[in-house]
Amino acid sequence: MAKNSRIEWTNHTFNPWWGCVKVSPACKHCYAEAWAKRVGSKVWGVGSERRFFGDKHWGEPLRWNATAQAEGRRVRVFCASMADVFEDRRDLDAWRERLWALIATTPWLDWLLLTKRIEHVERLCPWTDAWPSNVWMGTTVEDQRRADERLPMLAGLPAAVRFISAEPLLGPLDLGQWVGSLDWVITGGESGPHARPSSPSWFTALLNQCMAADVAFHFKQWGDWAPGQGINLAKARAEQADDGTTMLRVGKKIAGRTLNGSVWDGLPIARTI
Repeated sequence: MAKNSRIEWTNHTFNPWWGCVKVSPACKHCYAEAWAKRVGSKVWGVGSERRFFGDKHWGEPLRWNATAQAEGRRVRVFCASMADVFEDRRDLDAWRERLWALIATTPWLDWLLLTKRIEHVERLCPWTDAWPSNVWMGTTVEDQRRADERLPMLAGLPAAVRFISAEPLLGPLDLGQWVGSLDWVITGGESGPHARPSSPSWFTALLNQCMAADVAFHFKQWGDWAPGQGINLAKARAEQADDGTTMLRVGKKIAGRTLNGSVWDGLPIARTI
């Protein structure tokens, strides 16, 4: 959990528990797994127990909600950075119920539920046709296969905001007929010791699709790899991206988050439901 999160597209993060199982290529170098191991939590994998938290932890969003109401401004809460709310395990059901109740009692918080298990959402969430207006539903689509599998299911969910996280972007992405069902696209490259470089043309193509369909676009980062043009680092490791661009491993800070000369911090407008 983090008040004033360092993740650029949210205000706070909240984790109802820690732990998960890898299910797709974006999971290969999972930052959350690495962080959990670093602090001594063995919570990754099918056979591992999940880490749960007490009342003090669960009370934090109530305080965020009170502050947001007093200031008259909505705030965004990413749930969950260290887990997947829709992991299909029965030991998580009671904690999911607690989360649904928390969402209902914090109307000044917009809850960003991001999952790689979009196929479980209708069965595991408590809402049918009438979703709460403070629930934003997202799924990860790191490549075309995941987009083709997950976007039709996301499009059918009546959330106030539907969004995708194409991070790390691992291939060219054509949102096709589903772009009109989206309100927000978040994308970026991979960071960390084993980061894979993304092709700049993939991001530009995604930006163009969003602009054509009037979808909010957020470019989070290049990650550890950035286009080599204009970077004078003679000792930097170089690798050719799929589109032929020479990418240099310069680290997340130097690589930055400027795409085509601009910083893209688009935010969606919630639908009326």
